[in-house]
Amino acid sequence: MAFTLTNQLQNSVVLITGGASGLGAAVVQAVTAAGGFPIVLDRDISQVSGAKAYQVDVSDTAAVTAAVAEAAAEAGGLDAVVTAAGIDRCGRLEDVDATEWERVIGVNLLGTVSVVRAAMPWLKERHGRVVTVASSLGIKAVGEATAYCASKFAVVGFSRSLAAENRGIIGVTTLIPSGMKTRFFDDRDEKYKPQDDSRLNDPARVADAVVFALAQPKGCEVRELVICHEEEDSWP
Repeated sequence: MAFTLTNQLQNSVVLITGGASGLGAAVVQAVTAAGGFPIVLDRDISQVSGAKAYQVDVSDTAAVTAAVAEAAAEAGGLDAVVTAAGIDRCGRLEDVDATEWERVIGVNLLGTVSVVRAAMPWLKERHGRVVTVASSLGIKAVGEATAYCASKFAVVGFSRSLAAENRGIIGVTTLIPSGMKTRFFDDRDEKYKPQDDSRLNDPARVADAVVFALAQPKGCEVRELVICHEEEDSWP
């Protein structure tokens, strides 16, 4: 049977970090198309429409804990979490300001952890699912990306451990996408921007993969999922 988004997540409440733009926004659309109810956590929610949204910096653990609790209470629970919020700061280690380097860890790793931790009571109640968003640079390191690679390698390790300690309790999928046609690269120096976007994947296709993982029947889990453009060279 061909996979279709229709009704795959009927009435499921899905919390999505970074849901105001990029992959997160694509996941919001895909969840809606699948019959679910997306909830967005993002620093800037001014452009969010068609979904309940909460303004929060995911690197602020206390704020995240409060926002997740508020969202779950208003929605009557949570069925899934997708951690799509992410940032990057390119450059050699000695050239990247320490505060900026550590902020990448704060958003990409600690933001992932704090959202999942805060959502755990509701996810356990419903045998829910988590999709963490790592990266192809979480399994293959490149130069001048120490902060990003460190954060995404850590997301992979965190997710594998989380899955191991929650077998039969909640589902955990590690999503490993490569570059996508989003605004993720906009604030980089020109030399760190893709000079040819022909090998960047469509975020809508990646979002469909997220729904596929979330929609698996009880007892079946997609543990890790690599998705990339067919000509992508950052994997393997």
